[in-house]
Amino acid sequence: MTQPYIKNEKAVLFLLAALQFTNIMDFMIMMPLSVHIMPAFNISPQQFSFIVSAYAFAAFGSSIAASFFVDKFDRKSLLLFVYTGFLIGTFACAWAPTFYFLIFARIFAGLFGGLIAAQVLAIVGDYIPFERRGKAMGVLFAGFSLASVAGVPVGIYLADTFQWHIPFIMVGAMGVILLPTIFFLLPQLKIHLEDKNEKPHVAKIIVNDTNLQIALLMMFTLVLSHFVTIPFLAQYIEKNVGFTKAQIAWVYMVGGLSTLIFSPVIGRLADKYGKYKVFAYLVIGSWFPVFVLTNLQQVSIVWVLLVAALFFIFGAGRYVPAQALITSVVKPQYRGGFMNINASSQNLATALAALISGFIVTTDENGKLLHYNWVGFFAIAVSIICITVARKLIVKAD
Repeated sequence: MTQPYIKNEKAVLFLLAALQFTNIMDFMIMMPLSVHIMPAFNISPQQFSFIVSAYAFAAFGSSIAASFFVDKFDRKSLLLFVYTGFLIGTFACAWAPTFYFLIFARIFAGLFGGLIAAQVLAIVGDYIPFERRGKAMGVLFAGFSLASVAGVPVGIYLADTFQWHIPFIMVGAMGVILLPTIFFLLPQLKIHLEDKNEKPHVAKIIVNDTNLQIALLMMFTLVLSHFVTIPFLAQYIEKNVGFTKAQIAWVYMVGGLSTLIFSPVIGRLADKYGKYKVFAYLVIGSWFPVFVLTNLQQVSIVWVLLVAALFFIFGAGRYVPAQALITSVVKPQYRGGFMNINASSQNLATALAALISGFIVTTDENGKLLHYNWVGFFAIAVSIICITVARKLIVKAD
């Protein structure tokens, strides 16, 4: 199949990055809001981890189900449908009156939100040539960075100033603006439908292809090693390091700004020097900030901001070459289904990461977190498995 292209490639990439921003913002804002939500509903760290994992488990289930049909539809129409459902779930979170209603709202949001990233990655894999795919992933992950540099700090400020519900209203409002933009700017995306031959389900392809199995295991371990440190990061910095909620916003802002600057650079380096090589260096480089951040005591804000910047650069940066690799191991006619299987694997890893972190971390009588350093050691150990697995991956350009 000839590699297709999109005429307004840059505009489409920035639109997809904006979708990623709202999707990731909805997920990321939940973690720093733990300092508001836990006392609001009088819940424990373990119960809070259920809120985080509810979204991820729902996304896991919907991604598995979607793998059976996503490659049968125009990617634009499907993206509009799942994004609308995601926004409904986000607004439901904004108005959640109880702990159990919030869990239900997170499940609903996860059912649709978990499908967004897979569709975005499938579009990039279908329409961006392999030699430019690293750079394209850098643009997409700028959405992740922007969610940290602007979205999360603003969300924390709004929660501090008003209520914890307001950040979700903000995300939903941005999504309402993006919906018509998707409709008018994004072209019909049907190149994957050109093959009229009956195709086996992508699950059968995966069962018979060791390389695809390696790709899924690589992403599972990557996400598990990263997200296990995230759910209680804000609370650890507040309760154990002694920062105020306003200072926590600075941590996310500096970290996000760092990744916003470096993600496109990492993408270009991956295209130039090799995606696995850059990926491996980033994983190894992440060990230092993970160790330091999960073992912090009461230190100066300058030191924390420096470590946080490194944590975000290496942590988020790993996804740029990794996603460029993952979109290049499967044929276009199976890519949508495979990306949903991949998304389900990542969502399962995210859910397990939240649960593992929730069961490791406890609190003392003063509210300080205990055993957070164990989470850091776990993250480093899993990342070692990740680069070992990734080394066996065979990647070919379309």
